[in-house]
Amino acid sequence: MPDPNGFLRYPRRMPDRRPVPVRISDWREVYPPAEEGLVREQATRCMDCGIPFCHDGCPLGNRIPDWNDLVRTGEWPAAVASLHATNNFPEFTGRLCPAPCEAACVLGIADDPVTIKQVEVEIANAAFDRGLVTPAALPAPTGRRVAVVGSGPAGLAAAQQLARAGHAVTVYERDDRIGGLLRYGIPDFKLEKEHIDRRLAQLTAEGVVFRTGVNVGVDVTAEQLRSEYDAVLLACGALAGRDTPDTPGRGLRGVHQAMEHLVAANRVVAGLAEAAPVDAAGRHVVIIGGGDTAADCLGVAHRQGAAGIHQLDLYPEPPHSRDAARDPWPTWPWLLRNYPAHEEGGERVFAVAVQEFVDDGTGQVKGVRIAEVTVEKRDGRRIVTPLPGSERELPADLVLLAIGFEGTEVQPLLDQFGVTRNGRGAVDARPDWQTDADGVFVAGDMHRGASLIVWAIAEGRAAAAAIHAYLGGVTPLPTPVTPATRPLAAR
Repeated sequence: MPDPNGFLRYPRRMPDRRPVPVRISDWREVYPPAEEGLVREQATRCMDCGIPFCHDGCPLGNRIPDWNDLVRTGEWPAAVASLHATNNFPEFTGRLCPAPCEAACVLGIADDPVTIKQVEVEIANAAFDRGLVTPAALPAPTGRRVAVVGSGPAGLAAAQQLARAGHAVTVYERDDRIGGLLRYGIPDFKLEKEHIDRRLAQLTAEGVVFRTGVNVGVDVTAEQLRSEYDAVLLACGALAGRDTPDTPGRGLRGVHQAMEHLVAANRVVAGLAEAAPVDAAGRHVVIIGGGDTAADCLGVAHRQGAAGIHQLDLYPEPPHSRDAARDPWPTWPWLLRNYPAHEEGGERVFAVAVQEFVDDGTGQVKGVRIAEVTVEKRDGRRIVTPLPGSERELPADLVLLAIGFEGTEVQPLLDQFGVTRNGRGAVDARPDWQTDADGVFVAGDMHRGASLIVWAIAEGRAAAAAIHAYLGGVTPLPTPVTPATRPLAAR
């Protein structure tokens, strides 16, 4: 039984972040591990509700009240087992997921919600620290072979589930290292790469084969994969960055997509390059966008030594607490989300849009001309209206576009497999997770469009279950979601 008074005795508390002057001098994670007493105290706040809405908030269906109570009572091995029953990679979600489970926490109706995400990551930390993450026993081989294209969280989750069912799984990755966006798109101050490497060691021991530096559709054709494997899973992500090609001055030097900045910085941190071709050192930086990717660019720019940073958001400043009329509990609320990077410096500017990238006369950007704007939705379209007389110029010799993604990239493998991008730039799936091509499945951001890591893992697990059934598997694998189970905003 849970502690019925835990939420009355303990307020919500998070571990202290590393001090700003210290953390911006290196690339280590912002949060140090929390002490066990704090974690158990926070887990005690969980009420084990009669109807745990946190389950509905979590696409993986994590057994949150179960492992909260196991942490409360110090039963770490059981907590680890309970968490891994639904989530292949809690060390990733515990660091990177925005925690829709917390928005749905029943305690959050009248109090601060349980620190579910923090408890999750500490269970994952304990799992590795206590030697509780070991390779699963290899089952009898089924004789069936599966190719997974893409090694992000969706591809890795599917690969592990399929390997544990006895199928021979090979993961193809076009980069030089495994991990997809986890490897080169997420800065180390959010996810140090040792977390990826030690999980990959587990997958390798479980029989998953990894092939890096292979661009499917170029180095290996779809026809070759289809002839060598019984099924193929496409999990290539949604890396086509949204652009502003019609904005005057877009072609100037110094205006870059956000991922050009993040990937280059990650390769330097990994020791794979001496210098980043897109570096904020000594520059006045303007970041366009208000989401996770923009905050990642902000944190990287701080660590690279930017002279000054402005982050621009098209929308007005969100409220600091849930607006119950607009976003009633337990829906995901529109809130001002302050990331650790924001307390490190820079200025946020809301309700503005760039009118022009200003040329210094040599083809290099020297500033951005912005105007205050209003944003309306009409017939499903966004109408942005500049306010007359509100224009001003900000200095900028580096501009980073972090305004979202337009779906999966246009690439040869799509035509070769006979699949097409829909109106959202994603690839549709039938109820059995297959594309229009028989035996070719899709999952993760390639299917949903750019979304949360928890959705990628959930879709990878669900697609693995569908592939297992397609290959004649008798014992079903867990299926957390179906292709139709996604928020309306993502459809």
